[in-house]
Amino acid sequence: MKQIGYILRALSRISNSTVGHYALSIIIIGITALICTPLANTQNYHIVSFILLFVIFILSTFMGIGPVLIASALSALTWNFFFIPPQYTFHIERTEDILIFGLFFFIVLVNGILTTRIRRQEKLALEREKRTNALFQLTKELSKANGIDEVLKVAVEEIKNNFSVNSFFILQDGNTQLYLGSLQKEKKLSPDECNLIEWVYKHSRKAGAYTDTPNATEYTFFPLLGKRLNPGIIAVKQDSQVLNNQKSYWDTFLAQISGALEREFLSQLAQKVRFLDESDRLYKTLFNSISHELRIPIATIMGASEAIINSSKSKNIQSALYYEIFTASLRLNRLIENLLNMSRLESGHITVRLDWYDINDLINKVTEDLKDELKPFSLIVSIPEDMPLVKIDFGLMEQVLYNLLLNSIQYATGASDIKLNVKYLNREMIIEVMDRGPGFPETEIKNVFRKFFRLDNSKAGGLGLGLSIVKGFVEAHGGSITVENIIEGGVKFTIRIPSEKPEIMDIHLQMNE
Repeated sequence: MKQIGYILRALSRISNSTVGHYALSIIIIGITALICTPLANTQNYHIVSFILLFVIFILSTFMGIGPVLIASALSALTWNFFFIPPQYTFHIERTEDILIFGLFFFIVLVNGILTTRIRRQEKLALEREKRTNALFQLTKELSKANGIDEVLKVAVEEIKNNFSVNSFFILQDGNTQLYLGSLQKEKKLSPDECNLIEWVYKHSRKAGAYTDTPNATEYTFFPLLGKRLNPGIIAVKQDSQVLNNQKSYWDTFLAQISGALEREFLSQLAQKVRFLDESDRLYKTLFNSISHELRIPIATIMGASEAIINSSKSKNIQSALYYEIFTASLRLNRLIENLLNMSRLESGHITVRLDWYDINDLINKVTEDLKDELKPFSLIVSIPEDMPLVKIDFGLMEQVLYNLLLNSIQYATGASDIKLNVKYLNREMIIEVMDRGPGFPETEIKNVFRKFFRLDNSKAGGLGLGLSIVKGFVEAHGGSITVENIIEGGVKFTIRIPSEKPEIMDIHLQMNE
């Protein structure tokens, strides 16, 4: 019996076609009858019916209902003709043989039909499980995809894996217009195909090869349908009606992909709305701040100029008015410099020109510029005597230190100390600026270096750009800046900028060059 099983399995591989199965079933019944020939002239001819029944059971596990029915009928007739006495006739003399033959014929047919149906149900169940798993995998991969490009990549790969067809997408540009520019050249689409794509998108119906609306194209175009907007079109190149034969499965696949693309489109639209809203809010804030900051110095300049023109005051009063004009001009210049510096940072046009400098020169220059503002305070500068030269961009670091000290001046308590410590440690220049002001709320300290950030109810003027410029210039040096509140009161800024320890001979050579 094992040999019969091996023979059946080998013969089953001969052909996968329906005609091949019919021929194979007839051959197998013939071979089985030939093997059972020694039982023809004995009283054991009933055993042949069990053998044939077993063979029918095996055939029904891998053949369709048609070949199994043919094999069942043929096995019953073969048993009757060659084995039931009288042999080589279809006449049956004994009543019990007639009953057995009828029962055998019925059992063979029922067994073949039921086994075939069970196998078909098993195949359908496996196919449903496979498709469910594929849809789950698609949903999982699409949920992990971030952005339209990743969604398209996942979609193309999953379609290739599950349907064995190549595909590409034509998406809308956000204004319900399909973008065919570069894609038309890349895929070599004809004008007729482009018109067909537009038609599919407009009417939300498939068209092209293997559809009710054929066209001179090798592609089948399917619309991607969403609940709120239609993302675009998918073009599929198939060799036969593969997708038409799996319509429900394919439609579900497209629905998942369309949903993911619609999600990304809506996310982009929401992001654009948020960006426009934030831009509008930022514009209003910036406009109001600039208007306020410009109004004060301009009013000062206009008032002082008018007083000088329309009066014959003493030279001392005129000098005081000239000083007011000069101070207001400095404030205007500082405002314009901050706006220009922020523009440079935003555009990435910051060029750092590093050279060796004495940190004392930098501090002296900044404190001289802020001498009037520093008069109400006690500036304490601490620099070690063995402080080496540092490699920095003098102009950028001047603005960094200027803005930090100005920030302390604006927020520190009057007549308090402002400390400026500089040291060199582990190939880094470290600058610390400390004041005795109110400090920053713990909930807001993370926003200190953000553009246009100002504390609520802040008395100090400005646009809130100074500290963000400081951060940008420090990072342009490859350094970092941190801020922390001091327990005793006030705030501490710490700048760390990498700087090699200079060799005296190298500096002399650079100076000679």
